[in-house]
Amino acid sequence: MFWLLGLTANHKLIHAGERIWARSVSALLRLRLDVSGMENIDPDRRYVVVALHEGFADTVALLQLPLPLRFLVRDELFEWAALGRYLRATRQIRVDDPATRSSLRNMHRHIEESLAAGDNLVVFAQGSILGVEVAFQPGAFRIARRFRMPILPVVITGSHRVWEHPYTPAVRLGQPISVRVLPALAPSELDADTARNLERRMKALALDSSTAPARRFDPDRDGWWDGYRYEIDPDFPALANRLARRRAGSG
Repeated sequence: MFWLLGLTANHKLIHAGERIWARSVSALLRLRLDVSGMENIDPDRRYVVVALHEGFADTVALLQLPLPLRFLVRDELFEWAALGRYLRATRQIRVDDPATRSSLRNMHRHIEESLAAGDNLVVFAQGSILGVEVAFQPGAFRIARRFRMPILPVVITGSHRVWEHPYTPAVRLGQPISVRVLPALAPSELDADTARNLERRMKALALDSSTAPARRFDPDRDGWWDGYRYEIDPDFPALANRLARRRAGSG
């Protein structure tokens, strides 16, 4: 992928190169991609692409879409030696956690630059790869409202099986990945109820997938990730209550 760094002066070449890279990785890993809902994409519009998140293979899956994409990326990934170099060189958008006024101003400035360049923004709404039970954070919807952009929901499942970092270093070949693009939501529709209903719909579709099952969060297997910011969706009350008891020091 790092041959793309030589193209960073040319915005269009970078996006074309990323798509070539994604197709090459898909072929190398023999991914069985099942992509549906492409008719819901208008390539002449700009979106906040809100995707479920299971692992690094999600990027390969999303680069199958006929859209120039710029990703909002957690700050910690910018500290990885090789990956961080690529993220900075291609001007992916850093999301600091916790955010400060200064970091938010910088993020909004970089978003404005990306939109001016014709990019679509990708936000992994859960901010975590722990599993489908992790609740959406409000950032994607705030960005969509602030910049008056429609939300394009994308349900990805099965990608966690390709590389379950950090749980195992193994890379698995021939894994099925389901990518379902749902109809876009206009900025005028993005109130709290609509956001919550969308989260429920996306997760219901993920849990209903039989060919590429969603990743489930099992703290007994995965650990609790204490000190890592996440919440459990209240639609999974048993797990939400376990997390609340643990954080209260009683479980």
